[in-house]
Amino acid sequence: MKPFQNVMRLYDGLRSALADSTVQGLLALAFTLVAVASVFYAVVEGWSFLDATYFAVVTIATIGYGDLVPKTAAGKIFTIAYVICGLGIFVAAVGALGEHIARKGHRE
Repeated sequence: MKPFQNVMRLYDGLRSALADSTVQGLLALAFTLVAVASVFYAVVEGWSFLDATYFAVVTIATIGYGDLVPKTAAGKIFTIAYVICGLGIFVAAVGALGEHIARKGHRE
């Protein structure tokens, strides 16, 4: 199969997945959680919105580079709750998206 065909299959699968209401709901929940965390870190830790969003995404995806770290007690407590709640939501969203794309690829 040609590389361009693979890219087109991926695009078709992604487009199909994003039309699915379950995938939409999980992604909306994950993006909302990242947005709330970004605002929290920007306000409480005093980070730029870009740094706060970067930290929120890196944390929820369990990458954890360690270049940004909450310094306040409130930031640390929020991060604990954010990881406990957010990790499951993030994994469910990415899993649903990937599963839908993979199913779409097998049907064709």
